[in-house]
Amino acid sequence: MGKKISRKTSAETGNIVKSVIEVFKQNPFSSFNYKQVSARLGLDDRASKDMVRLVVERLFMVKDLVESKRGKYQINTESDKYKQEMNRDVVGRVDMKQTGKAYIIPADGSEDIFVAAENTSHALHGDTVRVRLFPMRKGHKKDGQITEIIKRHKRQFVGIIEASKNFAFLIPDNPSVPIEILIQKPDLNGARNGQKVVAVITEWPEHSKNPFGKVIQILGQPGENLVEMQAILAEYDFPLSFSEKAEAEARKIPEEIPQAEISKRRDFRNVFTITIDPEDAKDFDDAISLLKLANGHWEVGVHIADVSYYVQKGTEIDKEAYERGTSVYMVHRTVPMLPERLSNQLCSLQPDKDRLCFSAVFEFDESGKIYSEWFGRTVIHSCRRFAYEEVQAIIEAGQGEYAEEIAILNGIALKLREERFKKGSFNFETQEVRFRLDDKGRPLSIYIREMKDANKLIEDFMLLANRKVAEWVGKQKPEVQPKTFVYRVHDKPNPEKLEVFTQLVERLGFSLKLSTKKSMAFSFNQLFHDIKGTGAENMVESVAIRTMAKAIYTTKNIGHYGLAFPYYTHFTSPIRRYPDLMVHRLFQDYLDKKPSVQAAEYEMLCEHSSDMEKRAADAERASVKYKQAEYMLDKIGQEFDALISGVSKWGIFAEIIGTKCEGMIKLRDLDDDYYYLDEENFRVIGQRSGNVYKLGDPVRIRVKKIDLSRKQMDYLIL
Repeated sequence: MGKKISRKTSAETGNIVKSVIEVFKQNPFSSFNYKQVSARLGLDDRASKDMVRLVVERLFMVKDLVESKRGKYQINTESDKYKQEMNRDVVGRVDMKQTGKAYIIPADGSEDIFVAAENTSHALHGDTVRVRLFPMRKGHKKDGQITEIIKRHKRQFVGIIEASKNFAFLIPDNPSVPIEILIQKPDLNGARNGQKVVAVITEWPEHSKNPFGKVIQILGQPGENLVEMQAILAEYDFPLSFSEKAEAEARKIPEEIPQAEISKRRDFRNVFTITIDPEDAKDFDDAISLLKLANGHWEVGVHIADVSYYVQKGTEIDKEAYERGTSVYMVHRTVPMLPERLSNQLCSLQPDKDRLCFSAVFEFDESGKIYSEWFGRTVIHSCRRFAYEEVQAIIEAGQGEYAEEIAILNGIALKLREERFKKGSFNFETQEVRFRLDDKGRPLSIYIREMKDANKLIEDFMLLANRKVAEWVGKQKPEVQPKTFVYRVHDKPNPEKLEVFTQLVERLGFSLKLSTKKSMAFSFNQLFHDIKGTGAENMVESVAIRTMAKAIYTTKNIGHYGLAFPYYTHFTSPIRRYPDLMVHRLFQDYLDKKPSVQAAEYEMLCEHSSDMEKRAADAERASVKYKQAEYMLDKIGQEFDALISGVSKWGIFAEIIGTKCEGMIKLRDLDDDYYYLDEENFRVIGQRSGNVYKLGDPVRIRVKKIDLSRKQMDYLIL
């Protein structure tokens, strides 16, 4: 150690010193000996290697490097020279790929950070992690290494058991989990080879490629409807049943409403009241009442099941409802937030039964102008349970049971809707894929359910109640501090994302006006109207939704950009959303003139609720994807008309008309030419022929392959 570098080589050495330091800086958590550094610099002759050795030794002597083990060194991140440059930590969420590499999505919304597979440090998809950034290299994206797992996203993993004599592996269903879990024989808990199970990780030694785990639940044979739906729920960490304590609490709640409770409430039992829900709904959490007033105006009541009367804070039912955060609406199965005795019975606003509600009551004239509002606890008695389809038929025909009352309600709803769009509300009309199933849950057919006037009638009154409740709490005089409340907020779109979206629609032949909020909303709504039924519809709507900020629950009110409401909350579905239950409790306290509560506790509850809402939406989408793939299983070799719904470097996405079953046409299967992606213009082009397949084009496809376990469909273009 410590040999001097001769004058003869000092100029040459100067460049090598910089290069050697750069090797260590670019790999701050790795250790190298001088031979490994030489190899990275492409120096293979003896003289160059000797020079690198001398440089490494000199850098160690001046404390630019530290010796991690005998003969191996790494950059000294505590050195004043490198500390500021090297110690750059970012917190973010892991987006893991099948290859094991990952992208970290920073919490501050900045550019994604690439992490190579060898630098992921046992992190998994969705985990919240701390990343140490590597020094920026010219022409490269930001990259780094995960140094800490702050919060695990998943507690349990679903997959197939591959068993051998003394141990087994769990092969995860989720392609974003690129590891197999080693399970020793005693920890199989009766699971057999080929079965689908739920497992948890018990240990993951630092230098082990595979974690150790144990089976906590056997789901059954892959492919069975119940097994697959439970597998999706478990994959997103939703419990598959309620605890016995919660069920016991629910059983003890008396069915009969005490007369003393009724006497405290405003009585609507003799007022015309109906529910309007999907045909297959089991929980009816909202009702609408209508009463003609002496002055010729109309009183409309929005009545919401009073879950807070039955579910007290701190009970087992309340704890489990909070953990779930929401009900989950899978294909052929609803997983309720509350035990069925509450969600389908005591809190369900069934016809011909007295039910307790929390209500928002408004006085309208027929032009939709509001003259007064009232909020409070009520008792109702629904006279009819309608399905959306029944009400739609009455609206269209102008006749049928309660046709006059429905026409008045629809007329007021239309005025509310018109006013909302005039003020700059966005009209996102997503189509819902629905299935007709046999008695074993297998899909017989697929149809698309659209939002019609009957759906919008209910939606408009629910939006009104949500808005007015939020205004009552939050809209205070400037000198008055608003009380802590749970808001549903939606931020303005990111300008960069908006610019990218504008370029997309312009390339598709449409335009957007972004000069004001109102012109932008009108422009978006016109675009949604113009793309309806085209191949571009699916992609444009999904990109539009991604362009917009995500709506979340929070105590910090910034308004709801998409709805153009300065104050907005979720008050109307406490049977199926925990934030609505929080809103009911807080709102009643404030109606009773009780003081404000601490915001910090409720902000934590809001964050959890937002997270569970996203998980539920992902689980619901996965169940639809699974059923679509299952529906296509017996159609391999059949031909269908489709529309190109997306393009990528791997292939073309095509969506079958009428069923929205989306599959991929791999570029390698287009054997008439070599095709390449023109990403900017959303198309692929044949290099020799000039053939073009672009977003929105109609195509004829043949079903090539269905991978049910991965919910993937492969097509061929004819």
